Amino acid sequence: MSMVDVSAKQEVYREAKAKGLIRLKPETLKLIQKRKVEKGDVFSVAKVAGILGAKNTCNLIPLCHPLPLTNVKLDLRIVDDGVEVESTVKTRAQTGVEMEALVAVSVALLTVWDMTKQYEKDRFGQYPSTVIKNIHVISKIKKSA
Repeated sequence: MSMVDVSAKQEVYREAKAKGLIRLKPETLKLIQKRKVEKGDVFSVAKVAGILGAKNTCNLIPLCHPLPLTNVKLDLRIVDDGVEVESTVKTRAQTGVEMEALVAVSVALLTVWDMTKQYEKDRFGQYPSTVIKNIHVISKIKKSA
């Protein structure tokens, strides 16, 4: 087991986009829209959490290279049945940023769940309708100078 050796590779511009969704109750979505969630502004906190996640990917996934990220952007939007998160991560490096984009989305979605869990629980303290799903890379770019 080892990291992939990228020593011989050139540093080039790299970009990856990822997306995912958390399904939430309609009442919870209304609270988010009206900024009435007790813990605070869900979208702002989730964006910061996603950025931190991307920056710490190499500390979370054992064989990922530490990368000098040049930009991390997260977009959150309410869709029919939940909140969709999309991340864009950029760097100039010897390897890609797909994992950073996926971690950014994952951490942002988990943060949405954490901030809204009190509204999602049923009377037994369970989450019968809350689901994080469809986390995937939607595009990647590699450009030589």
